[in-house]
Amino acid sequence: MSEFSFTGRTLVKNLQKQFKKEFGGTLRVYNGKKFADPDASLASIRKGGKSKKVDFKVKGNMQVGTFEKKMLDEYGIRVQVANKNDTKLVDNKLTLSKCGNE
Repeated sequence: MSEFSFTGRTLVKNLQKQFKKEFGGTLRVYNGKKFADPDASLASIRKGGKSKKVDFKVKGNMQVGTFEKKMLDEYGIRVQVANKNDTKLVDNKLTLSKCGNE
């Protein structure tokens, strides 16, 4: 099963590369309503969140909707998961490991 983890020091572009490598889908990361700067650290774009730490372990059996909600609620980072070609968002009920097949 695919999985990876990241910290607040992780750059947006590295998170996106890691996500694509592990799950095959595209991870859209936002800073407010705009796409986040690829060279920004995750800690620099967070907007609140319950957790003081910005480290997170992601497993392939997690549903897309759960992942997106947890990223926002716990870490204050808004993300959306799109298909591998980044042409449409994937269904929130799919697992992350299947998002690259959409």
